[in-house]
Amino acid sequence: MMRAGTKRRVGLFLRWLILGVVIGAAWGAVAGFAFLGVGGLLYGALSGAISAILLAVIGGAEIFLPPTRLGYALERAPFLVTSAVKWLVYSAVILLVIGSRVARRLAAPVLSRELAQALDQQIVDMPPMPSIAFWLVVTSAFIVVLQTSRLIGDRTLRDVVLGRYHRSRSEERFFLFVDIAGSTPLAERIGPDAVHRFLGEVFRLASDPIDDHHGEVFQYVGDEIVITWTVAEGRDAARPVACFFAIQQALERAAPDFEREFGAVPRLRAALHAGPVITGEVGGSRRAIVYHGDVMNTTSRIEQATRDLERQFLVSSDALERLDAADAYTLEDLGLQRLRGRAAAVRVYAVAAKQ
Repeated sequence: MMRAGTKRRVGLFLRWLILGVVIGAAWGAVAGFAFLGVGGLLYGALSGAISAILLAVIGGAEIFLPPTRLGYALERAPFLVTSAVKWLVYSAVILLVIGSRVARRLAAPVLSRELAQALDQQIVDMPPMPSIAFWLVVTSAFIVVLQTSRLIGDRTLRDVVLGRYHRSRSEERFFLFVDIAGSTPLAERIGPDAVHRFLGEVFRLASDPIDDHHGEVFQYVGDEIVITWTVAEGRDAARPVACFFAIQQALERAAPDFEREFGAVPRLRAALHAGPVITGEVGGSRRAIVYHGDVMNTTSRIEQATRDLERQFLVSSDALERLDAADAYTLEDLGLQRLRGRAAAVRVYAVAAKQ
């Protein structure tokens, strides 16, 4: 059975492939008409679509390579080194595919014999440079979009581009705070550089479970990840709860590597709360989407209560009542709890995976 992360990447690759084929066919039709006239429309469209399929190896590398050892090594290299390696390899692929005219040869059979004979020399004479330049530009745009989405998040990029939050709006959201327990004494023992690498690896391993469960990283705060969902996105299959346990499982699988490199394994504490927030875009030269409301503060207070109540994962009743299939987990009602800095008590539940 295909893992969730692989399934998500396959879906992303197919979407980019379809978009590439559409763009390639449109470009090919324009180029075919420009160089061959009306008779070259179909030939050009098919040639452009085939080129897009052959060049899909570039998109595949950007989507499937990052989780591998080679991809991780590339990402840890200096940005200029990583960029230079990618551009050299991708440019070579484009030159090979377009310069070899393989797409044109594969597309040629769609022409009638008479049209092929009439256009034969023109097809041979069609200069490859416009197509090479076009695919270099398309590939550049693809990589820029993908890298930007990795930097600020897919949904944030989409929302900024579409201007979804130019005007603030009220939303109901889940917030999941995941804290790496014991990071302060760990830093004292292994030093700030090593603990930075420790946290970086934890956050990297957490990214796939977050994406698999449709979560969005709002921010990293020290040794804590703040993850959010709209209630509509998070309700199904109790995604925020499932996300936390998926992160925990990913870290458990990597425990031997952590023990070998750092002499310690990550331990998590977490809190989940939900409620209304005001969501809006702020900033000038650097814009960001932020959330205002009591939900964020309350979630932080619930996370702090995990220490007092000696529980790993606490979920408020406000979050539970907005979740579907929460009964798939073991719930322990801890009653109303007075949280620091908050006047009203909050009913919380300790949540554990069923054995």
